[in-house]
Amino acid sequence: MRLVLASNNAKKLAELGQLFAPLAIELVTQGSLGVAEAEEPHHTFIENALAKARHAAAATGLPAIADDSGLCVDALGGQPGVQSAVYAPYTPAPGLEREAQRRAQDAANNTLLLEGLAGRADRRASFVCALVALRSAADPEPLVAFGRWHGEILAAPQGEGGFGYDPLMFIPALGATVAALPAATKNAHSHRAIAAAQMLALMREAWHLR
Repeated sequence: MRLVLASNNAKKLAELGQLFAPLAIELVTQGSLGVAEAEEPHHTFIENALAKARHAAAATGLPAIADDSGLCVDALGGQPGVQSAVYAPYTPAPGLEREAQRRAQDAANNTLLLEGLAGRADRRASFVCALVALRSAADPEPLVAFGRWHGEILAAPQGEGGFGYDPLMFIPALGATVAALPAATKNAHSHRAIAAAQMLALMREAWHLR
């Protein structure tokens, strides 16, 4: 089966491609098929993932899969949630390369998060991933998987790896922040890995893939 990933993120393609390797699936990005990114106007991960999957399936005529993910902090009522990547206001400097812009946005997001948690004893948080797969844009039975990776937000960053909120997200079960974990360990335990394992089982059951 050829399955369109409703993303142009090469890292996401590689990670999900590895996770779905046990199935007879060829995973391709929507960008490689000339499909633009979908709008993500919703307030929940599942709604945004569904919108992205429907957009990719409608544009290509192929089955599609999409994810939406972010950080949910208990003391902030689940924020930053679907706005995780753009939580803090940030205007990129002219001529700044894309990777530098991403790092600057990440730093602004982390600063705003720590300001919101200042003086709070409850630092519990979860990385969350919603995965949605459709056989077609009109599929009445979308497959939905949900992964949560529980941790707590530190008062200062630790670790040099990862991106986004990884330096602040401490995973008690692993004794380290996500940014301090080896990539293989992160990929094996992450919210996306948890959701992908559920999706793998759903595809085998509902789509009869082997």
